[in-house]
Amino acid sequence: MKQPLFLEPVFKERIWGGTALSEEFGYEIPSKQTGECWAISAHPNGPSIVKEGPFAGKSLIQLWDEQRELFGNYKSDVFPLLTKILDANADLSVQVHPNDEYANMNENGELGKTECWYIIDCKEGAEIIFGHHAQSKAEFVQKIENGEWDTLLRKIAIKPGDFFYVPSGTIHALCEGTLVLETQQSSDTTYRVFDYNRRDAEGNLRELHLEKAIEVTTVPNKNEAVDSLVEEKEGAKVTKYVEAEYFTVYKWEVEGEAAFNQDQPFLLASVIDGSGRLTVDEETYELKKGVHFILPIETEDFTIEGKVELIVSHP
Repeated sequence: MKQPLFLEPVFKERIWGGTALSEEFGYEIPSKQTGECWAISAHPNGPSIVKEGPFAGKSLIQLWDEQRELFGNYKSDVFPLLTKILDANADLSVQVHPNDEYANMNENGELGKTECWYIIDCKEGAEIIFGHHAQSKAEFVQKIENGEWDTLLRKIAIKPGDFFYVPSGTIHALCEGTLVLETQQSSDTTYRVFDYNRRDAEGNLRELHLEKAIEVTTVPNKNEAVDSLVEEKEGAKVTKYVEAEYFTVYKWEVEGEAAFNQDQPFLLASVIDGSGRLTVDEETYELKKGVHFILPIETEDFTIEGKVELIVSHP
């Protein structure tokens, strides 16, 4: 099995969502408050379905359980990664995620959640919340109890093309006017710290998870710097953003024709701009903005032709 697995995205409505997933990628979204595209997912809360080929109609969960040889017999009970595109039409809640150990003990065996963000687009002057200024747990708790968000939360300016590594334990939030590709552990566990006193469609304040959030937050804050490594090759520029415990993430910028080698158990790929063609084993597949696919272990050598940008990852 050398051919790519093209996947059907799953969409999630969110209080902070908008219409950018339709406007930018042409997706058929469920409403004008669509916040998340689960692009490559084997999480039970939103599994991707294979679009075509011999496994058409099967979920990625089924393939992981029944055809593990496609993924190099990778040793993990669950498919380890989840790729999303997020439309932050409004501010997301200030939140934090647990690590594997805490999530396993407190969230029914769920994985922890370390993630990273590639800023596809954002409005001028956009910011994110990325970390905090407290020097001790006592100070952290005191500022939360007193609602001193302006002095607690660390805000930084962003621009398209920025990349951020967000380990578990990091206080964070995307803010209004931001479109992001997120690569993360396959987890759906989030602890809300602050939600701007917003109310849902029924008029209720959304639940906060302060006790758990305080337990898992890293204090003092650790800023994880991203040290990108750029490789120029014929027909492409390859930027490695992060090589970390749970994932390695790249951007491939192809202009012309570029040859690649598949030397991982599997690769996850998302087309974020442009268009082109993927050729595997003399078969050609169209690549256009918003397409997501997995290259299984036996893909080996392949080429990409056109003017196209992809975010690519592997565990």
